[in-house]
Amino acid sequence: MSLASWWDRMVQRAPLVIDTAVPDDADALAGVHATSFAHDWNAEEIAALLRDGNVIGFVARRATAFGRRRAVGLLLLRTAADEAEVLTLAVDPRLRRLGCGLKLMEAGLRRLYRDRITALFLEVEAGNQPALALYRRLGFTQVGERRGYYGHPDGTSSTALVMRVDLTRSKRR
Repeated sequence: MSLASWWDRMVQRAPLVIDTAVPDDADALAGVHATSFAHDWNAEEIAALLRDGNVIGFVARRATAFGRRRAVGLLLLRTAADEAEVLTLAVDPRLRRLGCGLKLMEAGLRRLYRDRITALFLEVEAGNQPALALYRRLGFTQVGERRGYYGHPDGTSSTALVMRVDLTRSKRR
């Protein structure tokens, strides 16, 4: 087993901790975001969002061999009145499909429910099957689509599905 694959296995086995993100996390969060999206957000943009009173951020951390906690995922939500939207959800590619995105979304949903937010919206690329599976598992349903919403470096574009989940007590499991 190579050192790199051993390291990846150790990182995957380390306990995951979800914390509220603060502007001091911006450098690490920008690094995670850059691993997930062609158009990444820089640390200044993320720090500005985290200083916005209507933005709620969460960071997923895993312990390192040196006892520090490394950012491996992030979720940014923006609230407006009694609704919210997912600005971004990103997970380190080495930790995808291991529950990190689910734990981040669950933390976000708990916070929004506590804050009496009634609905959460998001856009997701129509072809992103792992993300669609996660969102459907959490109760999201498609309420619209935006053709050509996502531009790609090769000049093509793809459709964004607009999804919504109801957070009112009567609909919540």
